[in-house]
Order: sequence, then structure tokens, then C-alpha cells
Amino acid sequence: MRWQGAPPYTAGVSGIDERLGRMVRRVQAEGRVPAVAAALHRADRPLWTCEAGGTGNDTALGPQTLFRIGSVTKTFTAVLVMQCRDAGLLDLDDPVGAHLDVPAHGELTVRRLLSHTSGLQREPHGDVWDTLLAPGADELLADLARAERVLPPARRFHYSNLGMAVLGQLVARLRGGTWAEVLADRVLAPLGLTATTDRPGPAAATGFLVDAYSDEAHPEPPTDFAAVGPAGQLWSTATDMARWAAFLADPAALDPTGAVLAPATLDEMRWPLTVTDETTWGAGFGLGLILLPQGERVVHVGHDGAMPGFLAAVYGRRGGDGTPGAMGAAVLGSSGTGVQVMELPHRLLAAAVEHDPADVEPWRPGPPAPEHLRGMLGPWWGEGFESVFSWHDGTLQARSAGDPAGKPPAVFAPLPDRPDVFRTVSGREAGELLRLTRDATGAVVRLHWATYRFTRGQETFDGYDFRR
Repeated sequence: MRWQGAPPYTAGVSGIDERLGRMVRRVQAEGRVPAVAAALHRADRPLWTCEAGGTGNDTALGPQTLFRIGSVTKTFTAVLVMQCRDAGLLDLDDPVGAHLDVPAHGELTVRRLLSHTSGLQREPHGDVWDTLLAPGADELLADLARAERVLPPARRFHYSNLGMAVLGQLVARLRGGTWAEVLADRVLAPLGLTATTDRPGPAAATGFLVDAYSDEAHPEPPTDFAAVGPAGQLWSTATDMARWAAFLADPAALDPTGAVLAPATLDEMRWPLTVTDETTWGAGFGLGLILLPQGERVVHVGHDGAMPGFLAAVYGRRGGDGTPGAMGAAVLGSSGTGVQVMELPHRLLAAAVEHDPADVEPWRPGPPAPEHLRGMLGPWWGEGFESVFSWHDGTLQARSAGDPAGKPPAVFAPLPDRPDVFRTVSGREAGELLRLTRDATGAVVRLHWATYRFTRGQETFDGYDFRR
């Protein structure tokens, strides 16, 4: 294990270094995974990495070792699709048939394919996991005529490698190159993910199936997934993937100019469109991203991956007390059955926040609220409940009086042509208008938020004031 870059600057880091390293070594030993590589990225500390085991070939295991990341690839394809949307090349509610010449299922929308709610069957036509022969681009699209829609669209979550492969071909068609070329040019290079590739080199680990009843490890055959590559072809290092996880959680920190994707677009991708299990609601799925609630307003966002001989889990952390900016973890393993790999990034993220939380930023006085808003700050009542309007960080905000401390406020932005009308840009009633009403002296006497009336005292809907 190692810290890359300058030494950590807080007293507790040396202890967390060893704690995290022990967690990695335990997973490698108890999970019987020939090689495990882990990395933790955060904006306020140097990059942390740890490896345990061996590559299974003549190369040394280290931060440069490539592992297959399987379905983590889907997050890259999803970003490419959203880039096309932001560039005006498609709309998420477009049918794929508007952009690809397909013999069937052309009515399925881009949004449904991204969120695995299209109902399309899981794999391409044929027994690809028996033959390990994946179709080329023309064959993949032609064989859609032989693929089933196993569920009605929008009925429920149903994971589909085929659906993501189709989106990869859509991106390639719109951008005028192969999926791999577009990915390298528009995502990997701008974010400095120099080790991530669709083709492994000599530094790659060997993938294994570890025998259930002995210590023998059987090498798995190499596979090239051809046109299904956008669903699971990529290889990478733990360091690249920790950086990618941090980007998914906090894009502004790693891509401040929005060269790859605007932060608002990542917000859209992280919004849950479906749950993956209708009874437990333990995980959600957005636009190409898995969302795992951790409690206390914390969510881990990313994806898992599995290919013959390899498992990967790549997640960024958002929200919660002590979580630093740009926090992401990746754990890659060279066993197809070492399932402990999949839980480890979540444990690493939680342990790092618990034992080495982000520093508490001191509060500093700021400028006053604008003169025309100062008189309306403070408590207002609507629907029988109290809300408190305030001015912080240069914005008008509101919280319900009973909100827990960690719940984000509603934030308002003024409409440029209507000085007493605001748009709710985040939080409660996002998108709705807030309208101020003034008396003859210019004092604000009423608010209307999403058309509901707010007054200084508690009133019934017909205007009875309990203060009288």
C-alpha cells in the first residue's frame, strides 16, 4: 500500500492507511482472490493505493496492473450518450430507430435503454456465453429481429447488455467513429485516464476461476466482446477507476470546465429512475449508473463489473457529514468468484470518512442580503407549517422548520425580468416559482410558492389568522 504524492497532512492518516490496507489484504486472503488492487481518491488527500497477491504471470502486481472491469464499462457508454444529448445529436426520449437502422425494437427509447427499463432481453441473440463469440456491429443490429422484448417498456428494471451494446453503436454512428475511438477521444484523454483501454497489454493480470474445493486456480480464456464491447469490454487500473468514480460523484472537481460533461448532466444521470428490487428498495438505477443508499443522506454511485476471471466495483461517495469532495474508490480482483471484492469499495469509503473525515471548514461572515429582500427573511407559514427563509452563500434559501440538519434547503434564483419572482433551482419544489407580494410601502406581506400562500402568521386556507 502507498500514498502517491505528498505525504498526508493530518495526524490520523497513517492509522487509516494501515486500516484500509488490512481490509484489502483480508479480502484477498479470505476471498481467495489471486490479485486484488484497490485505490481511494479524494480531493483533500493524496491518492491511496494497495495491492495484494500476484498477477498470475511474469509481471509484478502494482498500481499499473490492468484488470478487466466488465460492466463498469457501461458507465462510460452512458456518459458518451449524454454527451450526444448535450450536443443536440439526440433526445433521451428519441426512439433508437430514429438514429439506427434496426429491423426490430426501434421504438425503444434511449432513456429506457440507459436505465434498463426497456424490457429488452439480457444478451444478444445466441448462446454467447457458451461460444464466447460476440457479434460484430452489423450482426448485432440485424439480430435484433431475433431478440425478445421480455417485459413491457417501463414495467420494471431488467438488466440488458444488449441494450447498452445498441447504445454503443448509436454513439459510434452519431460521432462517425468506432465506440472505442470516440471513448478515447471524448472521455479517457480529457480526464487523464491513460491506463484505461479496450485491449489489455502485457501488464494485465490473468483472470481465474478458483476451485471451490481446493486451492487450484484455473485461468479463464481471453474474450473479445466485439460489438457488445460498450457493455463490458474495458480494462483499467484501480487508480484510473478511483479517479473515474470521483468524477461520477463530483464532476466539477475533476472536470471544472465541463469538457467531458456538465455537472448538471451528471446530476441528471444520478437521479433514480427505477429500483432494482421492488420489495427491498435497496438500490436504484439512474441513466447508466447504480445508486446505493448508505443511510444518513449518503449515496454511493457507480457500477459493478464481472467478466470471466474478473470482478470490479467502482463507486463514488456523495453526501453525509465528513465526506470530502471528489471521493471515489475502486477495487479490482482477478477471480470470477471472489465476491468480497464487490462490497469492499463501500467499506473503504465508509472507513475513510469515519476515521479520516474531511476537515471542518470555518464559517466566515459574508455580505448582507440584498436590500429588497432583507425584510422578508425569517419565518413564514404555509399549509399550517413553518418555513424559514434566509440568505446564505449569495442565494435566497428556505427550509421547513422541522427539517433535519443535513437536509439540503430549497434554493431560489431570481428571474431577470421579474424582480419579485424566483425559480426554485434545487431542493423542495424544484422548478416551481416563488412570488413575493408587497404592500404600498414596499414591505413583503405574502409569498406564493408553487401557488401555496405563505404568511407571517399561521392561517387557515380561508385566511383566518390565529394571532388575532
